[in-house]
Amino acid sequence: MPFPDTRLATLLDWLRVELGRPVETLEPASADASFRRYFRIRVDGGTSIVMDAPPPRENIRPFLAAATLLRKAGVQTPEIHAADPERGFVLLADFGVRSYLDSLKAESADRLYGDAFTALLRLQTGVDPATTGLPVYDERLLRTELEIFREWFLGRFLGMGLRPSEAALLDQVWRRLVASALEQPQVCVHRDYHSRNLMVTERGNPGVLDFQDAVIGPIAYDAVSLLRDCYIAWPASRVDAWLDGYRAKLREAGLLNVAGAEKFRRWFDLMGLQRHLKAIGIFSRLKLRDGKSGYLKDIPRTFGYLVDVSRTYPELSEFLEFLETRVRPCLREML
Repeated sequence: MPFPDTRLATLLDWLRVELGRPVETLEPASADASFRRYFRIRVDGGTSIVMDAPPPRENIRPFLAAATLLRKAGVQTPEIHAADPERGFVLLADFGVRSYLDSLKAESADRLYGDAFTALLRLQTGVDPATTGLPVYDERLLRTELEIFREWFLGRFLGMGLRPSEAALLDQVWRRLVASALEQPQVCVHRDYHSRNLMVTERGNPGVLDFQDAVIGPIAYDAVSLLRDCYIAWPASRVDAWLDGYRAKLREAGLLNVAGAEKFRRWFDLMGLQRHLKAIGIFSRLKLRDGKSGYLKDIPRTFGYLVDVSRTYPELSEFLEFLETRVRPCLREML
């Protein structure tokens, strides 16, 4: 465990007080890329999930606020049974063990993604960007995330020293990606809406997790998270069909009045570049800073998305060459 046993003992004492009886069993429920950890507990024959988010590394208040916001919008988030923001403990309803990642098959994907897009549309239509108080996915945040790629992946993981022309190229690409993100309609964005954070549930599918980083931001962001998932990939023809269906739903809901199919696809593609650059940087940081090497296996898939999208747009041809001739050989040596 990444934290001293004394914290676990404190957590068990808190649960005993909240539940009015001792916990019968406690076991790890899931791994997490943050400093949070989750346990599944059993009491009186039923199960619940308890989150341990140790201050000052984690703050559960955004999680609690976003949970309320999303539930009001009709998105199924876990019911909160008890919370202690000062100590970083939350007792939650249990969605079970069937994640989308474990359940997605060729024959089930249409149904599961259909449910996921229905929930996503509720999120985007049921949360008013002007009144939520959520942070804004602004230029500063977008650029900060892009720099994780430059610092942690290129610099620290690959040990690559950038030539002045390459640094300038990245600056140019960053400007293009930020501009594309900021010109999109702004809606509530989950920000990690992918197969590991969606649980298959009997009613109200899916159960949605890990929403504490929700922001007001680009309309295509969560669709990219879902359809160009860092943990599972689909043939382009299926992704295209799902994306077209989602765009039609956005138009029906009045969220996409001005953008045609080509414009929306460009938003989607460039938003994917921003997200996947960030993700590769985060995977590298998890290895180097936090000692979590399990995400390294997801870098080749995520890097493949960068190459595929860059091939599609002539204005990204120099960036494509940089990825193929400078980055890919270094990556092969590291993985």
